Amino acid sequence: MVPEQLFKRRPQHNNTPETVMLIIVNFIVFAVSVQVFAMCSKINSFFWVVLGCLALYNFYIIRRNLEELDRVRIIAYVVSLIVMVALFFLFRTRATTC
Repeated sequence: MVPEQLFKRRPQHNNTPETVMLIIVNFIVFAVSVQVFAMCSKINSFFWVVLGCLALYNFYIIRRNLEELDRVRIIAYVVSLIVMVALFFLFRTRATTC
């Protein structure tokens, strides 16, 4: 028979560090906001509001989990920010007139 604990799920992703979840959330929110608000020749001002809210969310999560941050996670976070900037310019090359 199958052990009973095999099907028990871990609540709230206890095995995933908060910084990894932060990077994933950043990429998802950023990609969706670029596709929705910045793919015209003129960038919608709501795009900057979304990025500002994302920056506040990042500040809150990082301040809440300062003890979890080590050198590797800080480097991963900074690299993810650089990749998001590169993705912005890559997406903007495909912008159309709306």
